Amino acid sequence: MQRITFGTSGWRGILCEDFIFENVKVVTQAIADHVKSNGEAGKGIIVGYDSRFMGEAFAREAARVLTGSGITTFLCVRDTPTPVISFEILRRRTAGAINFTASHNPPEYNGIKFSPSWGGPALPQTTDDIERRANEMLGEICYNECSIDEAVKKGLLVEIDPMQHYLDDLAMKIDFAAIAKLGTIAVNPLYGTARGYLAEPLKAHGVKVVQMNANRDPYFGGFPPEPSEKYIQDFIKLVRQDPEIALGIATDGDADRFGIVDGDGTFIEPNYIIALLLDYLVRVKGMKGGVGRSVATSHLVDAVAKMHDVKVYETPVGFKFVGELIAQDKIIIGGEESAGLTIKGHVPEKDGILACLLVAEMVAHEGMPVKALLERLYSKVGRYLTKRINLTLSPELEEVFPERIAATPASFAGEPVKEKITIDGNKFILEDGSWLLFRKSGTEPVVRLYCEASSEERLQALVDAGREFILGKG
Repeated sequence: MQRITFGTSGWRGILCEDFIFENVKVVTQAIADHVKSNGEAGKGIIVGYDSRFMGEAFAREAARVLTGSGITTFLCVRDTPTPVISFEILRRRTAGAINFTASHNPPEYNGIKFSPSWGGPALPQTTDDIERRANEMLGEICYNECSIDEAVKKGLLVEIDPMQHYLDDLAMKIDFAAIAKLGTIAVNPLYGTARGYLAEPLKAHGVKVVQMNANRDPYFGGFPPEPSEKYIQDFIKLVRQDPEIALGIATDGDADRFGIVDGDGTFIEPNYIIALLLDYLVRVKGMKGGVGRSVATSHLVDAVAKMHDVKVYETPVGFKFVGELIAQDKIIIGGEESAGLTIKGHVPEKDGILACLLVAEMVAHEGMPVKALLERLYSKVGRYLTKRINLTLSPELEEVFPERIAATPASFAGEPVKEKITIDGNKFILEDGSWLLFRKSGTEPVVRLYCEASSEERLQALVDAGREFILGKG
């Protein structure tokens, strides 16, 4: 029987293979036992789900297990964005939440994400305990269950819709009046949980909206629900062809990631959005504090931070580490290159809805398209270009990979290595400020290579050098 393994954002599996009701009940019982061991069971647990297959059914089974353990369960009545569940944890002061989501993974996947009482993604010490408890129970009927009717009668099951509380809070953080002056905004929730969370509030504040992919579809239109350039070509085409559209905003399946399309149809890399928003929040909104970014995120963030005398916190990959900085009130904004960010005073979780609306506010307030804002920023701090590729290892290369990556070469692409950072993978900072990061996948024979440089030519040279370092001359 396959072990339950929690990754950077919960346990994910393929439906009908390892992600089955029996395993879901076991993991839910492990979470119940974990919460009881912390003395927080009396606070209750929220159960939510995204728009994937069987989300409601998995959520109801989790509710049966939780209430069978005597834990009050707040069950979402519709598919709910991950950041909204995080907001509701803090608003209700619950022991945490179980969220059935596989985020941007393809439609055949589902997952369980546990967020504890502080509202962010569970840290390793929490998931390690839940993982251990679950694997000790695998293959046994070791969970408690209560029927839905009985749970309702006992007052242990309460149905909730946290949408309005979240939107009311968002209205205090976003300048919708400024956005209303921008013009038409294109919205793409990618068939996911952001339906009703982006277009409707914008329209309620007088913003003209064009919307697509706004119906629930567990197949996500035949693509992974990821708002990356590769998977939103239909949306990019819509924005490019309609001269009235000033900006395109998109979210992934559970609305914790964002995608930004400029008014001319240009897709804007998330790395650059994090840096632009840092500059905007400090310069225009007067926010004080540091900035958090993952080790794989662009140093354009660092350049902006230096310009504003802001401290940079570099974290391992996984938003839980950025969320922790938000919860500790250390940073203005925290983000990852994989399109996740949040800000001071908001939830310690990725929020694609917030990110999209902040970009719309920034563009409206500054009166410039995103590309023009980026060029203006480059003129102040220099140009930063990033790229990520996957390198597939042969069995022979996978065997020698640990020894190879442990070495520190004198240079890459003719530029001396200045520093090596090993908080997550192996990151080589070069004398000219460019860098390479190698991170081995924990589930497949793949090395993820991240590179950053000041020009396309230099960037490609680093990619070639990084490929040769891992794979050898081909």
